Amino acid sequence: MPDMGNDARVWFITGTSSGLGRAIADAVLARGERVVATARDPQTVKDLVERAPERVRAVALDVTDPAQVAAAVATAIEEFGRIDVLVNNAGHGLLGALEELSDEQINAVLSTNVLGVIAVTQAVLPHMRARRSGHIVQMSSVGGVCGNPGHAIYATSKFALEGMSEALAGEVAPLGIRVTIIEPGPFRTEFAGRSMRFADPIDDYRETPAGALRKRFSAQDGAQPNDPVKAAEAIIRAVDEEDSPLRLPLGPEAVERIRRKLQGQLADLERWEQVSLDTRYSPA
Repeated sequence: MPDMGNDARVWFITGTSSGLGRAIADAVLARGERVVATARDPQTVKDLVERAPERVRAVALDVTDPAQVAAAVATAIEEFGRIDVLVNNAGHGLLGALEELSDEQINAVLSTNVLGVIAVTQAVLPHMRARRSGHIVQMSSVGGVCGNPGHAIYATSKFALEGMSEALAGEVAPLGIRVTIIEPGPFRTEFAGRSMRFADPIDDYRETPAGALRKRFSAQDGAQPNDPVKAAEAIIRAVDEEDSPLRLPLGPEAVERIRRKLQGQLADLERWEQVSLDTRYSPA
């Protein structure tokens, strides 16, 4: 696709060094659009700059550092004049039953996956609000809908992200800003490998579902069934659509797990409805 110059959309993507963040950046550049590619180490996105120096800016960004958040957004505005699409992709997982997690590990996940997303979103929103235009893409997970035993703090972070983003969508819709929550299943990225962290195991959990999840993640690294390139194409398609969805599961596994979860939740709601409704004050 030819370079569209100053008319090309500007995408601000966190965590662009690998995985789905990198796949989105690649797909956006292939369309002739512009990218602010952020990473803790900007050298990891140097190849993107070399590919399209007039359309890419590599920016250092640790989303847990307020000064870097402010500086990265300021750079994007100074260089390209606006941010059309924010992709909050930076994050990491932590495997371990809840009892196995240290305070430091819990804080690290929540600081990146929740507080970091909030910080970047708050920094970008004034610019989108002033233009009455913009799209915020929140990279959640099937784990933001279905809590896996052994992935409790990751589920905590993604459930929080989904609740925040759903409320945010209602807040900013009247201002011309859209929000889409992406819920991927297993994609062939480094999430289950280099990007995954592990809590110290407690032996009692070894033969439980939490212990089984440790083994399953290690075994699936590099063999996940879904293609990040196709995920990026789906995300861009959602951004392109005026009637974009609030939530977009990606991959057959995510669709099936979320469907089962919602069906089970609805069945419980109906089965216990009378108990749920019988809460009114009764006349004395």
